[in-house]
Amino acid sequence: MRGRIAAIVMSVLLAIYLVAVVQYAIVLIGIDDWIARTMGIALLVLPLIGAWALVREITFVLRAEKLMRTLRDAGALPVDDLPKLPSGRTNSALADAQFPEYKEAVESAPESWQAWFRLGLAYDASGDRPRARWATREAIRLARAAQ
Repeated sequence: MRGRIAAIVMSVLLAIYLVAVVQYAIVLIGIDDWIARTMGIALLVLPLIGAWALVREITFVLRAEKLMRTLRDAGALPVDDLPKLPSGRTNSALADAQFPEYKEAVESAPESWQAWFRLGLAYDASGDRPRARWATREAIRLARAAQ
C-alpha cells in the first residue's frame, strides 16, 4: 500500500510539473523573439515525453496488478516463503536457487503468460529489475493476445 501511495504522489507531482512547464512554454512562445519561441516549442516537447512515460508506467503497473490478481485468485502465485533481509528484500542468493524452476517453466510453455509472470517475480526476487520488467511485459503481451 505504501508503494501505491508513493506512486500516486509522484505521479501528481510530475503532472503538476508538466502543467507548469507547458504554461511557461506558452509564455515563451508568445514573446516576439525567435530564441524564446524556439525554447517554448522545445519545452512543449518535454511534457509530451513526460506524459507519455507516465501513462506508460501507470498502464504497466495496472496490467501487472491485474495479472497478479488473476494468478492469486487461481491460487497459482508462487509462495513467498524466502527469508528476508533486514531491508525487507528477499535474500537474492536464496531466490537465485529457485530461479531455474521458473525458467524451465517458461522454456516448456513459452506461450503461457502465467509462466512468464512467475519468471518476472523470480527475477524481481533475485534483484534483477530490468529482466523482471521484461518478463512481466512479455506476460502482459501474451495475456492480452489470449483475450
